[in-house]
Amino acid sequence: MAVEIAFWILAPIMVGAALAVVLLRDIFRAALLLILCFFTVAGIYITLNADFLAAVQVLIYAGAIGILLIFAIMLTRNLKEGNPFNRLKLPALIVALLVFATVVGVVVSTNWATVTGVSQAVEMPVDQPTTGYIATALFDQSKGFVLPFEIASVLLLAALIGAIVLVKDRS
Repeated sequence: MAVEIAFWILAPIMVGAALAVVLLRDIFRAALLLILCFFTVAGIYITLNADFLAAVQVLIYAGAIGILLIFAIMLTRNLKEGNPFNRLKLPALIVALLVFATVVGVVVSTNWATVTGVSQAVEMPVDQPTTGYIATALFDQSKGFVLPFEIASVLLLAALIGAIVLVKDRS
C-alpha cells in the first residue's frame, strides 16, 4: 500500500517537472526541474525494487549530468534571452508524433504473453535488492557478459574523446 502511495505522489511530480522542462522559457529553471525529474525517476525505481537503477539514476543523471548542465548554463552568455523560437518547431513536432505512434504501435502489437517467457541470465527472487544479482549477471565467468561490458566502456570513452575534439577551440 505504501509503495502505491509513493508512486502516486512521485508520478504527477515527475510528469509536471517534465512538462515544465519543455514549456519553460527560462533555461536555468528548466535545468533545475530536469534534475527534479531525475530524482523522481529514481524514486519510482525504488518503488519497483530496482535499487541499482535508482542509485545509478541519482549518481549519474541527477548528480553528474545535472551539475554539468547547470555549469554549462552558468557559463553561457546572454542567459536572460531565453530559448529563441526557430523554424524547426513543426518538423520536430511531426517527428515526435511519428516516434510516439511507432511506440504505441509496438506496444499494442506485441504479444506480451510470449515476452514474459524469456529466461533470465540470473534467477532473482522478487522483493530483494538487485545489485548483487546484476553483478553476478555481468561478471560471472560462465555467462560471458564481461566482454560486451568492456566494449561498451571503450565506445563511451571514444565518444567522450570525439566530443572533446569537436568542442575544442580551434585557435
